[in-house]
Amino acid sequence: MLQLAVERGERLDDADDTAASEGPGETATIGPDGLAIAPASAPEEVKAMIAAGNRIHDKPYKYGGGHGRWNDTGYDCSGSMSYVFHAAGLLDTALDSSGYMRWGERGKGAWVTNYANSGHSFMVIAGLRFDTSGRADDGSRWDAEMRSTSGYTVRHPAGL
Repeated sequence: MLQLAVERGERLDDADDTAASEGPGETATIGPDGLAIAPASAPEEVKAMIAAGNRIHDKPYKYGGGHGRWNDTGYDCSGSMSYVFHAAGLLDTALDSSGYMRWGERGKGAWVTNYANSGHSFMVIAGLRFDTSGRADDGSRWDAEMRSTSGYTVRHPAGL
């Protein structure tokens, strides 16, 4: 069982990662308006993901949102991620949280890491967490603080 979990890229410890550990150097920041600001050194795909996240950062949570159409009135966790990946040219069809457990390469990425289990998914882009649960705290999906990753698979888009 442990070997299978490791092969799938799952994390089995309770250690929280810090957002600053994501990314090769520079990290994104959050402006006073709740929008993320991409680091100048970020690859174009990362800048496109941050721009896409900014477009929907304050949209309400909507179960199933973002799965039937890219431009929706609200987004759920995996719909938000799908919107962001699609905007960067990395995804053609929206995935649910379980789909993100298998999508991409195993382990953390240099710029982007997605965390998923059967009930929730979120991502870290250039050191910032993009997560629907963040909206409840400050009205934005962007958060500079990490959350527990215990019980989540850890994957990333190839090359990022």
